[in-house]
Amino acid sequence: MTENDHSASDVIDAYRKRRERTIPLLLGGLAVVLLAVGLFLVVLWITGGGAPALPALFASRTPTPSITPSPTMTLTPTITQTPPPTETATPAGPVSYVVEAGDNLTSIAQKFGVEVLLIMSFNGLSSADQIFVGQTLLIPPAGSELPTETPIPQTLAPGSRIEYVVKPGDNLVLIASKFNSTAEAIAALNKMKVTDTLFVGRVLIVPVGIATPTITPTPNPFTPTATKLP
Repeated sequence: MTENDHSASDVIDAYRKRRERTIPLLLGGLAVVLLAVGLFLVVLWITGGGAPALPALFASRTPTPSITPSPTMTLTPTITQTPPPTETATPAGPVSYVVEAGDNLTSIAQKFGVEVLLIMSFNGLSSADQIFVGQTLLIPPAGSELPTETPIPQTLAPGSRIEYVVKPGDNLVLIASKFNSTAEAIAALNKMKVTDTLFVGRVLIVPVGIATPTITPTPNPFTPTATKLP
């Protein structure tokens, strides 16, 4: 073997020895790295992070932008004030009045601003003279009105019924004579007696045209004079 061959053999032997020493070191380093990665994955798994993919393990983490919560706007409802109900004035009821000396229905009516017929109607009076000292009368509220009777048509079929408001001085016989009726028929319809006193303002149901009008004979203005013959 020449000197050159011996020198080349030494170089090859030295390279083989270095490689034999380097390979275990590389394998040991790789084993350490793999062990570290395995431990890291086990820790992540235990803590609930899950097993990340290997490429994601070595990739640089992109920071997740933090979401800043927007403030929630609370809307305060607008309370609408309900206007109080409008109070309607309640009309005053009848008042009591004790008749004093010197009173009459006309003066009492003037004192309270009502009509005489209204006082008579409220108290069931048929005549304005039916008051006396100490008598208590009901005075209707100011502005009261008597019932309005139904207007009577010009032509009514016999047996038709109308409403009639009693006036001072009325009685069933007089009312019957106005409408060709009978006092008995009017009394029966109104559940009363013929002799009952009527007070002013009472509304009666009157059957019209059920009686034959009585013709009163007119006296002859020319009375024949007897002539005495000579």
